[in-house]
Amino acid sequence: MKHVSVTEAHQLQAAGSTYVDVRSTQEFEAGHPAGAVNIPLLEPDDRGQMAQNPDFLRVMKATFPAGAPLLVGCQAGMRSLKAAQMLETFGFTDVTNVRGGFGGARDQMGTLVEPGWHTAGLPIETDAAPEHTYDALLEKADKA
Repeated sequence: MKHVSVTEAHQLQAAGSTYVDVRSTQEFEAGHPAGAVNIPLLEPDDRGQMAQNPDFLRVMKATFPAGAPLLVGCQAGMRSLKAAQMLETFGFTDVTNVRGGFGGARDQMGTLVEPGWHTAGLPIETDAAPEHTYDALLEKADKA
């Protein structure tokens, strides 16, 4: 599995890789890397508890070919690592985990140990192109 910093991810995104933000739709809407696509690994259930998104792989497969260059990011790097491993297991061949995610990884003392997209000052947005939202991608997968 490949791992890159947010700065390296930004360069790869500029060169044509797609940043897949696997945070919840609410986290994505609050701010995300500019140009990112949202396909959450976890979403709140009916009780508000975070639960596995049962459509994650189906939407990924409907949205991207197996060889598409994908940058997988979350808030701090743990969900993205799990999602990237899952994608590789299910046939995606060019998957890169983004260390530090959007907000940065911290140690047990709260010290920033890996800058995130936001903390590194990289371009962010709160609005997304309609085709980059999870609702649109889920709808597209449902029609496939």
